[in-house]
Amino acid sequence: MMTDQKTLKIVEDLCGALAEEKVDYCHWKSNEALDRSASGDNDLDLLIGRADVRKLTEILYRLDFREARSDMDGRLPGILNYYGFDTGTGRLIHVHAHYQLVLGSDLSKNYRIPIERAYLDSSVQTELFRVPAPEFELVIFVLRMAFKHISWDSVLLRHGSLSPSEYRELAYLATPENLGKVGEVLRECLPYLDQDLFDACLQSLKPGCPLAKRVWTGQRLQRRLEACSRYPQALDIVSKFSRRLWAPVQSRILRRTFKRRVTHGGLLIAIVGGDGAGKTTVIEEVHKWLGRKFDVMKLHMGKPARSRTTILGSGFLKIGTMLGLYPATADLYAEEAEFPGYPFLIRMVFLAYDRYLTYLKARRFASNGGLVICDRYFLADLLTMDGPRCKMMAKAFNRSNFFMNWLIRIEASCYEKMMSPDLLIVLRLNPEIAVQRKTDETAVSVRARSTSIWEYDWSKTSACVVDSSRPKEEVLAQVQSLIWRYL
Repeated sequence: MMTDQKTLKIVEDLCGALAEEKVDYCHWKSNEALDRSASGDNDLDLLIGRADVRKLTEILYRLDFREARSDMDGRLPGILNYYGFDTGTGRLIHVHAHYQLVLGSDLSKNYRIPIERAYLDSSVQTELFRVPAPEFELVIFVLRMAFKHISWDSVLLRHGSLSPSEYRELAYLATPENLGKVGEVLRECLPYLDQDLFDACLQSLKPGCPLAKRVWTGQRLQRRLEACSRYPQALDIVSKFSRRLWAPVQSRILRRTFKRRVTHGGLLIAIVGGDGAGKTTVIEEVHKWLGRKFDVMKLHMGKPARSRTTILGSGFLKIGTMLGLYPATADLYAEEAEFPGYPFLIRMVFLAYDRYLTYLKARRFASNGGLVICDRYFLADLLTMDGPRCKMMAKAFNRSNFFMNWLIRIEASCYEKMMSPDLLIVLRLNPEIAVQRKTDETAVSVRARSTSIWEYDWSKTSACVVDSSRPKEEVLAQVQSLIWRYL
């Protein structure tokens, strides 16, 4: 059912390509809300004929979709996940490509109903999508909901009732006309599932059905469709309970997520820019944008999390600050800057160590398929912002001794291990505009930090430069497009 809700261009392009190349497919479920699929609010659940798998894959890659997987996906046969980027709206579109009808609890999906051929043959072309005959969709919907909600293990796992959206879909499909055609579908495609059991499953899904009747019906259904199960029922139950108990441990203690990662590898993205360039806003929006679908980590390389070594060392240095032996901070951008003192340089060594540990965390996460967004980054030719300070201080104030050289070596060893990011995005802004935007700091310091970015010759690097003097919506759209191109 389609309404006046706006259809995204990428969805139009995809459906047009599927129709033009005569791909054997249909949008196989949730067709009472096709408008939400067209607008990107719902996923696109496409059932694909086996012979046209290659056609679909070629179309998706031609339209710049990306395949992604999670740990859960490895347990589900015949289902792949692709994501597309709609440049006009900045939205990410999720395509579930199903090559088999695999149903069941979200914890296991233990049943494969082998009627894909008949299901596809029943489909017809609508304004946008191909959709199955409603009686086929009703049969599959009832089985999906029964496996999810009326077995005794589902009740114990507190999954014993339909959601409001599932009740709406049931009401949309269970019309007298569709119910009158169900018998023929069962006889021709599922002869081992009789009409009486189907009707009992349908009644068990409705509000007010006694719990005992629901559980008994669910047990009958699982025994009748035993030949369609991927694992024996006992093993499926153990698997569901173990995953239900293990999931909180993974998410709350091990800090693992089940969001998907791009199959051809992760990406370490660094976004740098001077004061006033809108870097913080862009990073927050990009993190929110990617985090809806993918496993994303956001790290601040300029102000990294402090390690235990830094906390301990900084504690000793703070004692000296409290006693007034040396200043707590130093203004390196003052017109008549003074030597900041060795405690300041020691802090810079601790900072370099923490930045290296943060880089190590980021690189490992990206190497395992995750997406990392770094706020600021060490760039070897721009030492004034996020690079080594000790050597710079030694040269500026003509300090050379054993202790200073030792600090220089330790600090440099941390930065030497930090390699370039996979994607470097530079938000470039005229320093004078930066001074006007950034009024909470001195003009001298803002101008100094912005000038290093503004005057650097980025054409000699692989960096992607974005003019951040433009409206923030345009800047964000360009950054999103750059990231998607490199994914």
